[in-house]
Amino acid sequence: MRRLPNLPEGATTTTIESKTNFLAPAPAGTTVTGECAAVHRGRRTMVWQTRITNAQGRLLAIVTQTQMVLEGTARG
Repeated sequence: MRRLPNLPEGATTTTIESKTNFLAPAPAGTTVTGECAAVHRGRRTMVWQTRITNAQGRLLAIVTQTQMVLEGTARG
C-alpha cells in the first residue's frame, strides 16, 4: 500500500464534506492552476482548501474539503 503524506502508516481518508465556490469562468483551453493548503490536520479529521486560479492569477474557484482519517486494518 502506498503511504499518503500527512497520514500515519496504513491510514487512509474519506471525504465527509466538500464545498466548491465558483467565482469566475475558465473558458475551454484555459490553463488553470490549483494550490492546496491544510487548514487543519488533526488526528481524526483534516480540512483542506484548494484555490483555483488562471494564468493571470485571477481566483476562479475555492474548494474546501473535510476528510475523516481511517485507521489501517490488519489483513490476513
